[in-house]
Amino acid sequence: MIVEETKLKGCFLIEPTVFKDRRGYFFESFNQQKFNESIGLNINFIQDNESFSVKGTLRGLHYQKGDFAQAKLVRVIKGKILDIAVDIRKKSPTFGEHISLELSGDNKQQLFIPRGFAHGFVVLSDTAIFSYKCDNFYNKENEGGIIYNDKDLKVDWKLENKEFIISDKDLRLPSFKEFSFS
Repeated sequence: MIVEETKLKGCFLIEPTVFKDRRGYFFESFNQQKFNESIGLNINFIQDNESFSVKGTLRGLHYQKGDFAQAKLVRVIKGKILDIAVDIRKKSPTFGEHISLELSGDNKQQLFIPRGFAHGFVVLSDTAIFSYKCDNFYNKENEGGIIYNDKDLKVDWKLENKEFIISDKDLRLPSFKEFSFS
């Protein structure tokens, strides 16, 4: 397993060791002990989520706030997505910066996103199955978000606006300047 910290402190790209032969492949998708040792934290994931989406589906940018903030370990089981993580920790030197990475069922890379980040993705393939682990339970009253096309964040989603499929709820999210993480 190769673990590399991204330009955003505490956010790690993880590439598993994949064993391939004529039968197919095998890899360890998660090992609590190895994961915690490699990122230098003690993270206890307590909830797994999965979504199926069609091309152009844009989900995000979402976060949980207060006592319900979540760290996530995300990966794509099938298909390809563009994954976005935005640092919304107001005291962070990278506050307001983001990373974008292509995650796919082929590259099997995973992204660890610590608490204090907004997260979203758009589906680049015809369909995608997206999976993520969370270290805290979802709480509707403590959910928040930032509009996907925020003029200050300037996220390049790699698709034309007309290709997006976005929920009404996500279309009503506030701008980066208006969001509240506390």
